[in-house]
Amino acid sequence: MRKWIPLTAICVGAFMLLVDVSIVNTALPDMSEDLHSTFTALQWVVDVYALTLAALLMAFGSLGDRLGHRRLYLGGLAVFGLASLACALAPDAGTLIAARAAQGIGGAAMMTSTTALLNAAYHGRERGTAFGIWGAVNGAASAAGPILGGVLTQQFGWRSIFLVNLPIAALAAILTLRHLPAGRARTTGRPDLAGAAAFTLFVAALVYGLIESGEHGWTDTPVLGPLAVAALALAAFVTVELRTAHPLLDLGLLRNRAFLGLALAGLLLTAAAFTQLTYTGLWLQQVLHLSPLRAGLAVSALPAAAFVTAPTASRLLRTAAPRLPIALGLALIGGGTLLLTLVSPASGWTVLLPGLLITGVGVGFATPPMMAVALAAVPRERAGMASGAINTARQLGFALGIALLGTLFQTSLRHHPGPDARHAYAAALDGVYTVAGAAGLLAAALVVLLVRRPTAPAAAAPAATQAERVTAGN
Repeated sequence: MRKWIPLTAICVGAFMLLVDVSIVNTALPDMSEDLHSTFTALQWVVDVYALTLAALLMAFGSLGDRLGHRRLYLGGLAVFGLASLACALAPDAGTLIAARAAQGIGGAAMMTSTTALLNAAYHGRERGTAFGIWGAVNGAASAAGPILGGVLTQQFGWRSIFLVNLPIAALAAILTLRHLPAGRARTTGRPDLAGAAAFTLFVAALVYGLIESGEHGWTDTPVLGPLAVAALALAAFVTVELRTAHPLLDLGLLRNRAFLGLALAGLLLTAAAFTQLTYTGLWLQQVLHLSPLRAGLAVSALPAAAFVTAPTASRLLRTAAPRLPIALGLALIGGGTLLLTLVSPASGWTVLLPGLLITGVGVGFATPPMMAVALAAVPRERAGMASGAINTARQLGFALGIALLGTLFQTSLRHHPGPDARHAYAAALDGVYTVAGAAGLLAAALVVLLVRRPTAPAAAAPAATQAERVTAGN
């Protein structure tokens, strides 16, 4: 069994970083009360983690090639562990947000390293097995996040959701040092530092402007300024990528209709399926007065359905054209999320179950083939870059979804003042679910229109097919 210890080291870290995407959702009301934070601050606690992941994934992928992925993974574990301690000790919302951003930096370093480490540690049939287990662990992390957050918050307080990361990070680091090969660093060409900086500034300014719009309105300087900076940073990024010899992202990939469609679909999938859970959790605890644990259990139907459906759907649809299960899954995500609009002032938590289950089934259908089809659509020498771009799109979808839906949610609540929270929250959630559902249906349409060329994903990227049998989360 010693041969599977490297896999354990990688899976322990992957489980930790993916759990932290959703573990905070059930702790938000307790955090808000303890830290006396605003709604916008709560958005940042959730969103800044995904934002830093999205902004740094491609840059860290290039850095891993230069430093060595084992070294980058260990560095990510160290940063993640220290940042988790800072989160647990945070005396105010500002400190917590900064520490969550540091968590995202560590998480990005870890996430970009995992597939490279698995490829180096295993070969042949063992590699396929390793990626399958890794994918299952990622799916389990997504399902466990809300429940684990509820248990820890209810029993030990919200700070415990971060303290639990310390022994996990230490275990992963020890196993990595003892059992994962160091590998060799590669230094081909100059790093695209200008491109990385421009992309990071673009993502940060865009999300900042969108989140602040909920509090200040679209015409105020705190919103227009960051959005203008985002536009300039995007223009700078495009200019740099077109001129550099070793770009962070080869923009020629976006001329490939299939790849472009899948990148946009990945962004919209995450925004449609998962970001609404943050605001659903607030309704469950602040209006229905469910405990953190019960609130976590109520929304766990979605990731649980995705986890159960993914391997079955992969087997049943193996002979279908790859775009069909992806488009079908996205349509189910859109329809399931729209079904959540059944929430009314008189509703209990059970009204969520049909919509969450259908959405989860959709995630199970769409996620497994998405990465493999994207990799099959690009030249083999661009596979690593394409993988990073798809993962970045998915994390960016979460960050933008939290920002946009949070603005919609906050604006709706502001227009429904008074003591009747049930009516105000029902109206706010109705808008959130409608926009999220529309995003899922738009993603399905994009796949149908753009992903037309027949591909053979299993042949082009067998590891990715196994690896993507998962991530109900991000």
